[in-house]
Amino acid sequence: MTHPPAAPRGQQGRAVLLALMLIVLAAAIAAAAAYVYVRSAMNRPLAPGDTLYTIERGESLQGFARMLKRAGVIDEVYSLRVHARLTGVSGQIKAGQYRFEDGISLLGILEKIVAGDVVRYRVQFIEGWTFNQLREAMYAHPELVNSTDGQTDEEIMSALGREGEHPEGRFFPDTYDFIAGDSDLDILRRAHDAMRTVLDEAWSERADDIPLQTPYEALILASIIEKETGRSGERDTISGVFTNRLRRNMRLQTDPTVIYGMGDQFDGNIRRRDLRTDTPYNTYTRAGLPPTPIAMPGRESIRAAVRPKETPYLYFVSRGDGSHQFSRSLEEHNAAVRKYQLGQRSEG
Repeated sequence: MTHPPAAPRGQQGRAVLLALMLIVLAAAIAAAAAYVYVRSAMNRPLAPGDTLYTIERGESLQGFARMLKRAGVIDEVYSLRVHARLTGVSGQIKAGQYRFEDGISLLGILEKIVAGDVVRYRVQFIEGWTFNQLREAMYAHPELVNSTDGQTDEEIMSALGREGEHPEGRFFPDTYDFIAGDSDLDILRRAHDAMRTVLDEAWSERADDIPLQTPYEALILASIIEKETGRSGERDTISGVFTNRLRRNMRLQTDPTVIYGMGDQFDGNIRRRDLRTDTPYNTYTRAGLPPTPIAMPGRESIRAAVRPKETPYLYFVSRGDGSHQFSRSLEEHNAAVRKYQLGQRSEG
């Protein structure tokens, strides 16, 4: 029996090498094709719609990709998963709420969730608001977690680590950004810290001879100034009037404190009997400052309280246009009242 001659050893080696080369080439072509596909998929414009997408804490990138697929934003999860692995960001996504504009690519989405570019919300506290108004603004925001609703003011201050501190005026009026999942206590801590910083800075720059003993007294006076005028150019003059009255042991006789002391009994009108009804906040019946602030003062009012304008005035009355007429004597003041208030009593 005869056999065909065996192929030379060199030819066998070349055949194996050729097969290996073909395998490598096929793999390279497949890899290149996959790269082109992934690159194309990652850069294709998408239409996520005006929808919020939430990544829960501990959720994986693949889980988020599947959510996008279920929502019809993407067709498959392969491209996102492969690209994230190749770039080493698979485990770097941040929890939170995201909104993606139409036309964004999958690459843009990945960059957002790795950077933690979450949707941010805002809550605003206005100068002159009371603590009750501040609480209402927080509770009305649908994205802010309500952890203090139903608690007393004392319980809230205790939760902030400020047990025994009256909340009125202690929070700085400003606009506060937050993200979904933040709580009202988070905002209150920031606002409390901000007020303490602003007040301490102002107190360190106070005038030498003001009749105020503590930063808290400055905060009380600032809250009265805030409620008396919304005009920036008048604040230091009104502060000067109150400063002159305090130096002379005159009663401040300011309506906003009376109104604050009336609480829910105030119906929008203040009457002579209200001025005669004694409360801790009635500055017509009691000398000196009220026991607490009556509202949240802004930065300008705080500065005016500690740096009052040197002025001869002891009285002021509203002109009816938001501005005030200032007077040196009671006779001048009464004339101003007759002129601007048409027989009504003064406001200051």
